[in-house]
Amino acid sequence: AVDYAVGRLLNDEDRLARRKGLLWLSVVMNLGLLGVFKYFNFFVESAGSLLSWMGLPASDTTLAIVLPVGISFYTFQTMSYTIDVYRRDLKAEKSALNFALFVAFFPQLVAGPVVRARDFLPQLASMRRFRNVDVQACLVLFLVGFFKKACVSDNIAPVVDAYFSDPYLYRASAAWLGVLLYAVQIYCDFSGYSDMAIACAGLLGYNLCVNFNHPYFATDITSFWRRWHISLSSWLRDYLYISLGGNRGSTWFLYRNLMLTMLLGGLWHGAAWRFVIWGGLHGLALIAHRLWRTCFPEPLLPARLGPVVGAAATFYWVCLAWIFFRAETLGSAWAVTQAYVFGVNHGTKHLPSVWFAILPLLLAMHWISYRGWATPVLERAPRWSLPLGYGLLFPLLLALMHTHAAPFIYFQF
Repeated sequence: AVDYAVGRLLNDEDRLARRKGLLWLSVVMNLGLLGVFKYFNFFVESAGSLLSWMGLPASDTTLAIVLPVGISFYTFQTMSYTIDVYRRDLKAEKSALNFALFVAFFPQLVAGPVVRARDFLPQLASMRRFRNVDVQACLVLFLVGFFKKACVSDNIAPVVDAYFSDPYLYRASAAWLGVLLYAVQIYCDFSGYSDMAIACAGLLGYNLCVNFNHPYFATDITSFWRRWHISLSSWLRDYLYISLGGNRGSTWFLYRNLMLTMLLGGLWHGAAWRFVIWGGLHGLALIAHRLWRTCFPEPLLPARLGPVVGAAATFYWVCLAWIFFRAETLGSAWAVTQAYVFGVNHGTKHLPSVWFAILPLLLAMHWISYRGWATPVLERAPRWSLPLGYGLLFPLLLALMHTHAAPFIYFQF
């Protein structure tokens, strides 16, 4: 309600001071709600731990409140709306119903992608008609997302859970396999949800932005963030990084903005220090990549070898950061890091070796998707082949599903 009213007032207000005041009202309201519901307990507990460490008495009073569904996503969506209206990049929406639909559009509400008002609100200007829907493309996309989530991610989840529940029991080889499997799990889980959300919206006649573009094939960390959770990374770039000053200023000013953006992006994912560390590791990688390009503007390796080495190094660092994203405590994260980086054998247990055979198969399927080799085949296929293909594939997918469905990973954020 506040953001809708602020948008209407911003649309008709020309005085800069009042426009800034209205924008701050929206930002403080949105971040205030997010801070109370999502971060109040985290900061109270962190402050209490610090005071106790200093030998000072501290209260451990926290709030027993339920986190509203989707608050992290719709907060960013409505903030982007008021900021765009303030910047004159978007006209304020007059219809309260249309604005409410933008905020509460169900396919992507609980786990993204983060939809921009400038992309969604114009689609409400005309009636959606089913005859204009590309049903075949939407159904294929939904089936791909369902396969990623229900057949790949959910089957990997028990193995990853077993390892990260007590990494001190396992050998270093299990750490490598566990971290690799988690990288696959979170990608298939989140990109699978995004695929299904985009497909559901498409069947209703609405277009949502692409949220993933084969990020694990990125040849550097900057490219990775242009391919991973694209709607969030572009939001952080446009509304946080640029607002902090972007690359306008000295080199150290640029590095500060990069690090602050990634630290806050990490904190957005969850109220825990391990998410902040995850963001900090990506911030360090982005700064290191900038330094490398400055010191070595020309490629040092042959044209064919350079991208392979770059992709391997990027994936290694991304997996290292995933350890802090997944671990249940900082202590267990450090144990996994010791095994992953230094090859420390904490225990003697192994993870099922069958996954060493399955991972290359999944990589081959991902490579086929990355190269786009399946798209021409689907485009040339006759219309009658879609129901036939669905009829043959669905029993197979049901057979591949894990017996116990795991919740979407990004539901917790």
